[in-house]
Amino acid sequence: MDRDLPKVLNLTDLVLFTVSAIVLLDTLAASASIGPSSLFWWLFLGGIFLLPMGLMTAELGTMYPAEGGIYVWIRKAFGKRWAARAVWAYWVNTAIWLPAIYVLFAGILSRLFLLELTLAHQIGIGVVLAWCTVLLDVLGLRVGKWIPNIGATFKLIIFFALILAGYRYGAMHGFANEISFDTLAPRWEEGLRYLPVIIYGMLGLELVSSAGGEIKHPGRDVPMGILISGLLVVALYFFATAGILAALPAQDIDIVDGLVDTLALFFADVPGGELIVTILGVGALYTIFSNGATWSMGCNRTTAEAAVEGQFPGIFAIRHPRHGGPVGAALMMLLVCTSALLLYGRMSTSNEDLFWSLFSFSAVIFMLPYIGLALSFVALRRQEPDTPRPFRAPGGVKTAMMLAGACLVVLAATIVLFFYTPGEGVHYPTLWGVIAVLMLGEGVMWLGQLEQWIKKRVLRKPQIGE
Repeated sequence: MDRDLPKVLNLTDLVLFTVSAIVLLDTLAASASIGPSSLFWWLFLGGIFLLPMGLMTAELGTMYPAEGGIYVWIRKAFGKRWAARAVWAYWVNTAIWLPAIYVLFAGILSRLFLLELTLAHQIGIGVVLAWCTVLLDVLGLRVGKWIPNIGATFKLIIFFALILAGYRYGAMHGFANEISFDTLAPRWEEGLRYLPVIIYGMLGLELVSSAGGEIKHPGRDVPMGILISGLLVVALYFFATAGILAALPAQDIDIVDGLVDTLALFFADVPGGELIVTILGVGALYTIFSNGATWSMGCNRTTAEAAVEGQFPGIFAIRHPRHGGPVGAALMMLLVCTSALLLYGRMSTSNEDLFWSLFSFSAVIFMLPYIGLALSFVALRRQEPDTPRPFRAPGGVKTAMMLAGACLVVLAATIVLFFYTPGEGVHYPTLWGVIAVLMLGEGVMWLGQLEQWIKKRVLRKPQIGE
């Protein structure tokens, strides 16, 4: 159902779009907070989770290179209703997560320019950024793709600066954290609190396929784009985490302000160091905005496709008549995003508290569509063995079950750890919040079905003889 959408995405766009979506500065700071053992987790989970997820995504993305991505794949395997449930989780996660990263934006802005921003000011900044995000969705990918492209470029610069400056600092002053076989070994008590963040930081390889109808050569470029992006993601996170650990003790890393503190420390004795920190900090602010814009572009396109098929109210299906942007879904996301900012702003006492409240709540919901993706991969191997696959993951059905099984185990463990923190117990607000959001999704889908029924039974023109 691509409706002659403009083909504007090439291989470079796919790689930059994916890197912009997955590589997150907040994930970097959170993983460094685990300590040196996070380096082990990046490599280990990259092998047992990111690699299988990449193989599955590459096959599905070339098998069905249509607008809607994950919605199309789950719909083919399990029908429209389950696909719509997955898309609701996909969409509402982004709508709730956007306020979290915009709070991060405000925290870095405050730290970078030594501003005294109250929580109300930070929420106001988040609302403005949310409006800017919607504007990009309206303009479509011909214009909008340059936001993640530029954002990914800035991320590469910032991450390389952290890597090189970190090793330089360590060589000159000694590492703040000991890097040895003992410290690299996983520390379960400390690591389990932040371990889900690493998994969260590996999700998003499928996002660009949500714009499958706008990719020039999906059969060739989607697998190559996923391969290049996956390698970049693990390498950037691994080496940049090591760079941060070179300068700051793990227990002193602040999730919101840690980036600026690290840059300031790295470049303190470099001529023009303050200017360098300011330039890199401004670039970091841009990458945070581009993160939100990238996920908004992908998720709103997926949701619009589900709405076209009557799974959500028609407002979600509205597209810009010229640029093809998902205007309706974007406006609805703006409404949820703004409401979440105002609600959580009344409940939180600090920017870090606000960030974690929003992040943990949205992250649990975010895992659910990937369970559907893994199950769909196995189901389609069984149901449609003869459907052309320009890229095919190695092995048969049993291998497909192993790939999906590895991802499902990791996803299930991650969900549990977002609900339950070792030593602290169950986080009931997150649990009840997730249940409420999923129930709300059922209501939204019911409204979509009701709207379709009204159109067919009430508003349709009577036929001759009726």
